[in-house]
Formats: sequence, C-alpha cells, structure tokens
Amino acid sequence: MTDFHQDFVEFALSRKVLCFGEFKTKAGRLSPYFFNAGLFNDGESLGRLAQFYAKAALAAGLRFDVLFGPAYKGIPLAATAAVALAGNGCNVRYSFNRKETKDHGEQGDIVGAPLEGRVLIIDDVISAGTSVKESVDLIRAHGAVPAGVLLALDRMERGSGTLSAVQEVSQAYDIPVVSIVTLDDLVNYLEDRPEMAQNLRAVSAYRNRYGINS
Repeated sequence: MTDFHQDFVEFALSRKVLCFGEFKTKAGRLSPYFFNAGLFNDGESLGRLAQFYAKAALAAGLRFDVLFGPAYKGIPLAATAAVALAGNGCNVRYSFNRKETKDHGEQGDIVGAPLEGRVLIIDDVISAGTSVKESVDLIRAHGAVPAGVLLALDRMERGSGTLSAVQEVSQAYDIPVVSIVTLDDLVNYLEDRPEMAQNLRAVSAYRNRYGINS
C-alpha cells in the first residue's frame, strides 16, 4: 500500500467518513464498515479529498480532457479535483449536469465545459452503476468519449453475479475504473494495527463472503 493509500484511510477514519459497526447496504447485506463521503463537508476536508483524487488519477496514468461530476454528489468533486489537478500541473476543464434541462438563460443540461474529447467521470463509490450508465449515455450523446471512472472507494463486493459493480461497469463500457483506495487497501491497513484486530476479523469475514478477487 503506497503512502497516499494509507494516508487516505487514516484521513477517512479521522473524519468519521469511514467507520466500523453494523450497517445495512443497498443489497440488504450487513456490512461491518460504512463509507459516507458526504461527511467531507468543509473546505479543509474537501480540499484534501480533491488532492487524493488528483493523486489517484495521475498515478493511474489516465488520459482525459474533461472531468465530469454527475449531479449532485459529483459536482463538488469535479470542481475541487480540477483545482487539485491544476496544482499538480494537469489543467483540465470540468463540467456537471443538471437534473432537469434549463430552457432559459444558460440553456441545456450541462454546466461548465462542453462535453468533448475524453471525459473522466468522478464519483464517490459505485453501488448499482446507475449513475455511471446515465453519465456514459450523456457523454456519448454529446459526441464525447468516456475515458473512465474515478472513485474514492472500491468495495470490491459482488453484485448480483460473480463480478463486482466496478468490474461490471468496466466490462460493460470498456473503460478503466480507478479508485483512491480499495477494500484490499483497508484490509492491509487494519493488518498493521493490532488494536484494530476485531475490525479486521469482521471485514475479512465479510470480504470472504461477498468479496471478489483482486
């Protein structure tokens, strides 16, 4: 696990974005951990989150011209990640969509840069992949090319079949899906901390039951 992966896990824990307990997922499973990116809700934490997104995108060598943030959660992610990327020498444009098309003033369904060239979708997690499908359809409708998806966390958890939601998205649209951290990173972090042995046992048991291979 690289330094920025470990740093992100510690950061998420310190903000209580990542916490342990018993939480019911959308799939009805009882998960021993929960990740709520909405708790990155002040300037300092959002700015740090953006830096982690920038590091993950640059480390993965993704090629893209525009960052796209699906409304609503993706809007601040796209804007702040674009600022962070510019600070790392990668100046790209960003845009986001409206839930409803505006027919006056600044018309249309896109705010910010036009969707053109290679467009990278940014989000927090992928659950059912619905948001990504809508984003890909919108990007293609504007004549642009989906360049991939950038996430905060990949839970590496099976969907309805043998693949995870992330793997299903990558396979369905033939695009890379990159995350700041994965469930494997979380397990590696816990393995190095004896005081968190109980959490490690719970997360490992959950991964053995519902997880997919790396």
